[in-house]
Amino acid sequence: MASGAVRIEYASQRKIRTRNKVLYRIAHWPIWIWVFFISPGPSTFELFAHGFNQRRAVWLGLVLLSTGIAALFGKLPGAEPAPYIIRFTEDKPNPLYRRICYTFAWNVVLNFALLNLVGLVVAVVAGKWYLQQIFAAAYFPIAIAIWTLGGLGLLPRVKASTQGEGTERRYFYGSVWAVCIAQPMLGLLWKVLPRSREADLFKLAVFVGVLVFAGLLARRGVLPRTRCIIPGELVVAD
Repeated sequence: MASGAVRIEYASQRKIRTRNKVLYRIAHWPIWIWVFFISPGPSTFELFAHGFNQRRAVWLGLVLLSTGIAALFGKLPGAEPAPYIIRFTEDKPNPLYRRICYTFAWNVVLNFALLNLVGLVVAVVAGKWYLQQIFAAAYFPIAIAIWTLGGLGLLPRVKASTQGEGTERRYFYGSVWAVCIAQPMLGLLWKVLPRSREADLFKLAVFVGVLVFAGLLARRGVLPRTRCIIPGELVVAD
């Protein structure tokens, strides 16, 4: 493959599953626990800043209960008894539970990364951190905008039809990879580097650099589940 070429998969070459194994279904449950647990962004910021408390414990219990029931009845993406999508070109209704779950997932992927980016820029320019205030003021307006786009079916993987799944999954997993690499790295730098404008500038450069680099890898299909799937015969969507 030439340098810079986009990797692809042919749908007809992918192994077909008729059932999802129990371990496969269980492995997807913690993903959705995390998505819904951190969805109240400002209180999640307090969790990372000040630690666990009784209010967060109650919220975690509610999330465990609701997602556990949904997973048990096959109403979480990846926790279904059998794969829902097996033809990427088929104009098949996208179930409500998938649209809701991926809408909330898009919010936690985009919202936290955007606000952390804004917080870094402000820290570099102003020489002082205002991240808590930024989360308190901006998180829910952004979340409402993303949830609205999801409700209208204007985000990848939350449209009324699953017909575009072969390409839409690339955008989703590419974003997940980029953010899930960049944000832990930012957290590590926050712990080990001193509080100074120079250090904040370095954090900003690393954060943006990782996002861009991971995004380029995803665009080329190098990262898992980011390859472009060419429509063909039967195929199982992960």
